[in-house]
Amino acid sequence: MAGAGNPEWTHAGHGLPDSHQIDPPTSAIALEIKLPAAFSEIADDPELGPAIYQSLAKVEKQLREAIANSDPLADATSRHLIEAGGKRIRPLLVLLASHLGDPSRAEVIRAAVVVELTHLATLYHDDVMDSAPFRRGAPTAHEVWGNSVAILTGDLIFARASILVSELGSKALGIQARTFERLCLGQLHETVGPRPDEDPVEHYISVVSDKTGSLVAASGQLGAIFAQVPESAQNVLVEYGEKVGVAFQLADDVIDVTGMKQTSGKAPGTDLRERVPTLPVLLLRKAAVTDPSAAAVLELVDGDLTSDEALAAAVSALRAHPVTEESWAVARKWSEDAVAALTPLPDGVVKSALANFAAAVVNREV
Repeated sequence: MAGAGNPEWTHAGHGLPDSHQIDPPTSAIALEIKLPAAFSEIADDPELGPAIYQSLAKVEKQLREAIANSDPLADATSRHLIEAGGKRIRPLLVLLASHLGDPSRAEVIRAAVVVELTHLATLYHDDVMDSAPFRRGAPTAHEVWGNSVAILTGDLIFARASILVSELGSKALGIQARTFERLCLGQLHETVGPRPDEDPVEHYISVVSDKTGSLVAASGQLGAIFAQVPESAQNVLVEYGEKVGVAFQLADDVIDVTGMKQTSGKAPGTDLRERVPTLPVLLLRKAAVTDPSAAAVLELVDGDLTSDEALAAAVSALRAHPVTEESWAVARKWSEDAVAALTPLPDGVVKSALANFAAAVVNREV
């Protein structure tokens, strides 16, 4: 058993032997970064573009350092999703918010690392809860190491995020703790479902707000705080983050039944087959009470979707029903409200980029 006498072990598993090269230099990482299409305006800006690229490279380097572990198993499991890639949307929002103030402060990078670690940890847990076989094109951690190891890895990454945020002070720690609470409550409420007296759609929007909106909101807030942005602007970014996070997830729901696999990487019908409650299905159930056409589609959706043929038939029927367009309309409304929330911010590339991102999430250009 590894212990204090083992030279490859450090207290609580932090760090690696000096001989272990954990990542390339920041300059090399920066060359590999590609911003999502929604942020092309940033990439084209001669001042903001290079600054964001360099900051994202620092975030990537510190992410790899943060999850490095002298225990070989913990190191391998923690690196699993980091090495699978990702868009790093939440760190990018931290960095963008910081450019409303002083983006040069080291705490900004640390905050960006914290929100991405928190996001990564939730993915380990979500994949176990949803029995998801793949994430970012790679087998999920629970498929490789089993449920218990995957859950504990998520816990470990949460712990690392907590260590980092504790070094940022009590205000940041409070934001992280409240966000973590909402993430857990969102997952709990999704798991148990709505109460008998609760509207299922309202319940679902609340779940999405907790599971997705809370961390997106915290990203903008932390970036603004450590860039010493005025509190009024911080509040704007919180409201924007909540709304754009909900829009993002609602759009993801619709993508599951519209076949936008090429741009989203998500096979049509995944949520239907896994019986994950999503907005189109919730609206379909409500419509089926009085609409025979909705009831017929619901019969397909609730049927045996084991075969690809049955799944394709259910996807096709749901895609053609008006509830799918209704779901798009709901997602677009959240996106439009997110853009409207930005009104008090000063005009410029940052505000424009945030608005473009909100629009892009419902067009899935991210």
